[in-house]
Formats: sequence, C-alpha cells, structure tokens
Amino acid sequence: MIDRAAKLDAEDPLAERRDLFAIADDVAYLDGNSLGPLPKATRARLGEVVDKEWGEDLIASWNTADWIHLPQRIGAKIAPLIGARPYEVIAADSVSVNIFKLVSAALAMRPGRKVVLSEPGNFPTDLYMIQGLESQDLAEQRLAERGEIEAALDEDVAVLLLTHVHYKTGEMFDMAALTKAAHDAGALVLWDLSHSTGAVPVDLNGAGADFAVGCGYKYLNGGPGAPAFAYVAERHHEALRQPLSGWMGHAQPFAFTDDYAPAPGVDRLLCGTAPILSMSAMEEGVDLMAAIGIAPLVEKSRSLSEFTRAAMERHVPELECVSPENPARRGSQLSWRHEHAYELCQALIARKITGDFRAPDVLRVGFAPAYVRYADCARLVSELRDILDTGEWQKPEYAERGAVT
Repeated sequence: MIDRAAKLDAEDPLAERRDLFAIADDVAYLDGNSLGPLPKATRARLGEVVDKEWGEDLIASWNTADWIHLPQRIGAKIAPLIGARPYEVIAADSVSVNIFKLVSAALAMRPGRKVVLSEPGNFPTDLYMIQGLESQDLAEQRLAERGEIEAALDEDVAVLLLTHVHYKTGEMFDMAALTKAAHDAGALVLWDLSHSTGAVPVDLNGAGADFAVGCGYKYLNGGPGAPAFAYVAERHHEALRQPLSGWMGHAQPFAFTDDYAPAPGVDRLLCGTAPILSMSAMEEGVDLMAAIGIAPLVEKSRSLSEFTRAAMERHVPELECVSPENPARRGSQLSWRHEHAYELCQALIARKITGDFRAPDVLRVGFAPAYVRYADCARLVSELRDILDTGEWQKPEYAERGAVT
C-alpha cells in the first residue's frame, strides 16, 4: 500500500498543486469537504486589499478596485465548474440565506402549491429553512425517502429541494433524472451543491435545473465562513422575485429612490453590501480551482477514493463503509460507520491525519484532489489500523467533545 501510494504520487499530474496551499508536509488533511485549507496566494491578496485598497484608497476602491462587481465576477468564475453561464451565478450571503431566498421565489412562481419536498437526513440547514417558511404558513414540508421521491411529486409540490451529494454518506443523486421528474409534475428544483462544486461533475444547464446554491469554503477554499453562491437559470430571471429586497439588489442602488425595483437577472439576488475581505479571499480560492479545471479534479478525486476504499476493505474491514461502491455515484468523500467513530477521529487528528465525525457514528474523509496525496490516504489506513490494534482510541481525552465535532 505504501509503495503503491508513492508510485501514484510520483505520477500525479496535480502533485505540484499542493505547494499552492499552506499545509505542512507532515499533515494529511482529509477534511477539505468541510473547510478547505488556506491558499498561499490568499495571504498576499488580503494584504493588498487591507493595506492598499482599504488602507490607502479607502472608499474609492469601490470603483478603482472594482469592489462593487466582486459578486458577479466570482459567480462568473464558478459558473464553468457547475455547468452554468457566467451571468447565471452570483456570490452572495450564505447557503442558508440563499436557500431561503430561492425557495421563497420558487413558491411565488408556483401559486396554489405550498409543498417543498426534500428527504429525511438532508443537510439540516436545508430542512430548517423549509421549516422556517412553514412556521410562517408560507410553505409545507414534505419528506420522502430516496427511493420514493419521484412518487411523492404530485400537484401540490412547488419545489424539490435536494443536496446533490449527501453530506454524510456521499451518495450522489441523478440530477438530470430527478429534475425531469419534478418538471413533469409541474414543480421547480433547487439543488444544494455544497458538497459538489469543485469535486464532482455538475451540469446544471444540461440537467435543466432551475436553481442552485453552493458553499464557498469547502472545495473552493474560500476560507471559514466564506460567502456562498446562487444560480438561477436564465429562463427564470424575469420572473424571479426574491423576498430580501435589499439595497444592492436594486436596479439602481445609487439613485437612492424610496421604492424598490429589482436589478436585472441574477443580480437581484443580492441583498446587503458584499463583505469585501471575505469575497476577496474567496476569489483567490475560486481562481485556483478554476485554473485546474473540473475534469482533472474529478479524475484524481475518484482515483484517490478508490485507492482508499480498497485499502480500507483489506486492512480495516471492521469499519462499515456507508458510501456507494461506484465512484461515479458518490461525491469526493468516503464514510464509515463505527460505534466509536468520534474517538477514532480524534485519535487520527492527534497523529496529524484530519478527517471529521458526523453524528451519531460516522467517520468521514474528503478527497480534495488539488492537495491530497495518495500517501495521505495510505497513512489514514495504516494509522487507523494501529489505533484500533493498540486501543489508543480509548484514551479519555479522545471522548471529550468540543462545541464543534
């Protein structure tokens, strides 16, 4: 396993990309599906924004540094990674806020229908946003298991809201098939791409998707709490009416009129003033991933995960893999179930192998192909075997849980 990993790393066309990130050589960072690491270029860029654009040029930088168009510029750079046109994507707010905006807009576009259909076990914020609208009597939540979603699409469903890659298991939906099923039932579809963008093939326009949201701080390496993005298919631009009619979503914000008039196209999804520091950091991460392109990222992602899955089956068979066996049916991650998954995760972290834990019993690792090495995956397997054999995971400190798990 170790020799095989060394050979694969030596042949890896993306191997040099790891040097673009601030990751110590002795760290196996397998948690980029939760928080991407710091791109080295981000340090210099933020220094420029803070010292020159903000520190010296002050308010003039809205024009001279083109701060005002950062949301559109970043959105256009994300678009090729998700199969969208540049003018269909905009960086703004958080995934949660964008879900609220787009579900609300979709409900308004389907008068007489109130049901928002999703699945139990979807990422919590997606369900919480539906429940918040339900508490205001604006929506009705309906949940259906994966194999029953199409059957649950009836004349009451306004919106189908699903996460393309499941955050816990990594199972990936057939976007095109479910989008067509929803449209055949007269419903609109909102895809959450938080665990997809920059790691798996996504073709929103090819699938006929209506709306999508995605995260900026996972595979796009935008930094903790980085802005999210939203997609609206061009055919819906004119009809889109989002509920948070803020200043920056106005057609002419600097006309300072009392009455709201929506900006054209996806720009109307803006609300408040863009957070320039975090937007600037996110742009560097997006640039890095866009420069690689989605095809090489997907190819290496699947190779890394297959190498790891096979090694785990051979050397650590007592952990039950809950991710799909077919790499084309899962995201850029693998997850295993174990009664003491939390303690195992902490023991790995103590050995500088960072994965994460998802309640109640899942150990999850992500394969961000821009910087993860085959040697990192081999370390994961060999160290996990040793942790189990020695019982190291039973140390009391590994059972102590922080606020974030």
